[in-house]
Amino acid sequence: MPTPLIEMTGITKRFGKLVANDHVNLSILPGEIVGLLGENGAGKTTLMNILFGTYAADEGTIRVDGKPVPIHNSAEALAAGIGMVHQHFLLAPRLTVMENLLVGMPRQGLGLDVAGARRRLDEIARDFGLKLDPDLRVSALSVGEQQRLEIIKALFRGARVLILDEPTAVLAPPDVEGLFTALRAIAARQLGIVFISHKLNEVRAITSRCVILRHGKISGEIADPASASTRDIAEMMCGQEIKPTIRPPVAKGEALLVLDRISTGGHPGTPLKDVSLAVRGGEILGLAGVSGNGQKALADVVSGMLKPLSGELSIAGHRVQAFTATEVQRLGLGRVPEDRLASGLVSNMSLAESMALPRIGEAPFSMSDLLSRRGMTDFAERQIREFDIRCSGPNARTGTLSGGNLQKALLARELAFDPKAVIVAQPTRGLDIAATRFVHEKFLALRAAGRAVLVISEDLDELMALSDRIAVIYEGRIAGILGAEEATVSELGMLMNGAFERAA
Repeated sequence: MPTPLIEMTGITKRFGKLVANDHVNLSILPGEIVGLLGENGAGKTTLMNILFGTYAADEGTIRVDGKPVPIHNSAEALAAGIGMVHQHFLLAPRLTVMENLLVGMPRQGLGLDVAGARRRLDEIARDFGLKLDPDLRVSALSVGEQQRLEIIKALFRGARVLILDEPTAVLAPPDVEGLFTALRAIAARQLGIVFISHKLNEVRAITSRCVILRHGKISGEIADPASASTRDIAEMMCGQEIKPTIRPPVAKGEALLVLDRISTGGHPGTPLKDVSLAVRGGEILGLAGVSGNGQKALADVVSGMLKPLSGELSIAGHRVQAFTATEVQRLGLGRVPEDRLASGLVSNMSLAESMALPRIGEAPFSMSDLLSRRGMTDFAERQIREFDIRCSGPNARTGTLSGGNLQKALLARELAFDPKAVIVAQPTRGLDIAATRFVHEKFLALRAAGRAVLVISEDLDELMALSDRIAVIYEGRIAGILGAEEATVSELGMLMNGAFERAA
């Protein structure tokens, strides 16, 4: 057996009484693409943060090419040949591709070695099929091209092991295929890859071996992921059978959420251009699209955060006038934003305070213009029980919750007040298969209760499993609307990339 590129032995990490990693062993051989799987909170991110120098292990050893190497920060990790591509890209949008590559690089004499950098960029394009125009600004790149740049940046700095955290979460199907082609080329050059994902079909397609974490410990390993069923992998991750989502027939009611010829401006990102959509009671409408094609503007309009330049928005038959979060909430809208902490919950508040904040002036959180701490705590305790939010209690600091539990807390808060229509953005991004199923069941319960649900997601499998209809947004316009029965990944992918438009 060849010497592992990376060998982690006995890695243990504690946060107070919580043992995030418990004597974990993990090795990466030359040419391997290793899947690292597990539920939210299983310890995957902690383990990779230790490898990349973000955290220091309490116990254990990291060996590079068979030799112990201390890694205290990302600079030392990069020096050891370890690169990490985060789910949220770390790029400077106003700089060019070349300038992003050269940031932090040592000077050659009085300046940077731009000519040498261009030669290295050509080598990476030739060896791995990862090609980008070095003079393009990052702001002009598609999401897939930005991810390509992150991978190029790691290879440019000499990475021999790449850690990829949820790399396909924001990609359209053609971009996923392009990524996989590049990863296979990287592995063929005897580099190693750690592939973290909750998309088990993709894990089966791309990885050569899978390691599964549960409760901070290695619970199993799959030597040949391609021959394992998605169901078997899911059960190994969760320790129980995970049943598929079933969308039973439901009678459709009146349109409860209507966008009529909405156009926007003065907003970061792609503006909306004459967008019309209607979501009926008893219906889940999915909105697909490559990230950055107007989804944020649409979500902000519906959530009362952005007033359109033209067009009308109606909720449960009432026209929105002022476009404030308070107004749309009063009209019966529930809102679960994409960024759970930036615009959903408040990381430095207690969970009870975060869950009460949007309705802080209403019962049960306020009585006679005075805050009711008891009302806030009782509410949070009920939601923690009902939604199985795993935390130390209502006084837990919100920022300490895992992504899956933050999503449960947001859903619990919004659904507690029986909204007539709900908009949710990227509802299961980064969630494990059990948490994903829990969230999907809540959406289907809303549908069965005659509510309207608008789900914005870049996960086509999710949209095809949940939605009655799927609309595709491209460059701020609705490129087409398909019924769930007729939608295919291929056609949705072409609509997402602007290959053609299809009449609704």
